[in-house]
Amino acid sequence: MTPLPLSAQTQLTAADQDALTDLYVRGTPENTLRAYERDLVYITAWRKTVFGSNPEWPEHESVALRFILDHARDLAALDPSESARMAAEALIVAGLRKSLACPAPATLDRRIASWRAFHRMKNLPSPFDAPMVRQARAKARRAAARPKAAKSAKPIVRDMLKQMLATCEPGLRGTRDRAILLFGWASGGRRRSEITGLRREDIDLEEFETRSLAWIRLTKTKTTTRETTPKLVLKGVSARALVAWIDAAEIEDGPLFRPISKSGRPLKRGITGDGIYQIVKRRLELAGLPRELASPHGLRSGFLTQAALDGVPIQVAMRLSLHASLAQASAYYADVDLDQNEATDLLE
Repeated sequence: MTPLPLSAQTQLTAADQDALTDLYVRGTPENTLRAYERDLVYITAWRKTVFGSNPEWPEHESVALRFILDHARDLAALDPSESARMAAEALIVAGLRKSLACPAPATLDRRIASWRAFHRMKNLPSPFDAPMVRQARAKARRAAARPKAAKSAKPIVRDMLKQMLATCEPGLRGTRDRAILLFGWASGGRRRSEITGLRREDIDLEEFETRSLAWIRLTKTKTTTRETTPKLVLKGVSARALVAWIDAAEIEDGPLFRPISKSGRPLKRGITGDGIYQIVKRRLELAGLPRELASPHGLRSGFLTQAALDGVPIQVAMRLSLHASLAQASAYYADVDLDQNEATDLLE
């Protein structure tokens, strides 16, 4: 076999490019792939609106700089004839942008990260690595900095959870919602993606009859892979609620939590993250609480907040929550009112 000349060795063939793209797809979490897809749609629409053509590979530095400038200011203050405002209005009409207001810095960061990832997939240099573009992004981030908003207005602590569980009526829908709420809270405060990704095969009930235990193998989390995620456990009422759902829905394999049809039958596909969101909101409303009081993340923050209220050591709670950062988990403990902190009762 004749070796390729050095110039050819540094260039990817079409087959190499396809193989590299396939490798990225197979090695990237599904949620990230969906975010990439949404961002590519937005980037393509923005570039066609502003420059009249699809993205180029590699992209020009001037295009990257313009993207930052168009997303680092309130475009409502511009004259209606300004191209940046006209492009934004076109994106609003297309349903790709909500308003002329300056997007959140995190939104811009994510889209830039996606654009850079597309370049990496093609083994190309990213224009966002250019010194001028990097400096503009840093300045834009500082200029648009906002106080960090909580993912859930209020943590769903034990008393609030009990109010929501009380609304879970007899029947398949109530049985499912009860199982989801208890699982999402008692297993350590699970994220929506972790709940929706579970399959029946991930649940081990060998010790349920003897000890009322259900062992759970999460497929993956934000901080771990399937190979590194430890087993988690449900016990008592939460384990019984999970088994009640499995039995009622006759789930032998496939997705664990599923939508329920209008006729009252569980569907074969898994429930979505939006489905979890709607369950939490509906149960809040049925409990006589404001819908905006909490979101699904309130199950996660509520578990850690309740652990702090009950005096559970943070390292013990983190073994279930699987937080990678002690500082991040500590924030929930810091939010507990001092007068409820058990350390204030050391002499009582």
